[in-house]
Amino acid sequence: MNYHWNWHIFFEPAPDGTGSYLDMLLSGLVLTLKTGICAWILALLAGSIVGILRTLPSKTAGRIGFAWVEFFRNMPLLVQLFLWFFVLPELLPRSWGLWMKQMSNAPFWTAAIGVGLFMSARVAEQLRAGINSLPRGQGLAATALGLTTFQKYRYVLLPMAFRIILPPLTSEFLNTIKNTSVAITIGLIELTGAARAMQEFSFQVFEAFTAATLLYLLVNIIVVTAMRVLERVAAVPGYIR
Repeated sequence: MNYHWNWHIFFEPAPDGTGSYLDMLLSGLVLTLKTGICAWILALLAGSIVGILRTLPSKTAGRIGFAWVEFFRNMPLLVQLFLWFFVLPELLPRSWGLWMKQMSNAPFWTAAIGVGLFMSARVAEQLRAGINSLPRGQGLAATALGLTTFQKYRYVLLPMAFRIILPPLTSEFLNTIKNTSVAITIGLIELTGAARAMQEFSFQVFEAFTAATLLYLLVNIIVVTAMRVLERVAAVPGYIR
């Protein structure tokens, strides 16, 4: 059986009435970027808080941070999305559960929050490693100057740690964007979902997923290039080559 290649399929009208198949893929790409950016903001905020908790001298704070990391890091992302989307509304009071089920863009918000929380555990570990890699004298010097714990992290430890972990954070940002593809399982028509829909409508499976692959690669190249520029600007002599 010979496969019939048809690269002009991208300019043919899609059955959903939104334009051509190319428009469908670009719409999915936009949704992927929106979901990825929202998830990354949540991952960065939550991961920073948890990473700080894991480096505080308080044992209670350390245990809370450890529990957060182990819970979100050791459970598959797909399982977490299913829990947030299908199980959580059933565990909440009836009125709250109905509100979650009827909420507009529920798959989008579920994916953004689910992926964000999943990636927050990885960001927390990156930040913990960055803080622990700093010379112990920096924290001692901040304490000797009379800075509070908040001021020590705000003005001394975090600015240095974030500069050091920029390269691994770049990888985590890319992983966040790529992890949004799992959201197709809860009905979010992002880039992978759009490629799947195009394949089902047109039966041109190789063209659809080739285009999706190229779009993912284009996004990754742009992100890596931008982050490399940021790394050079924020690099601390002696810490990042």
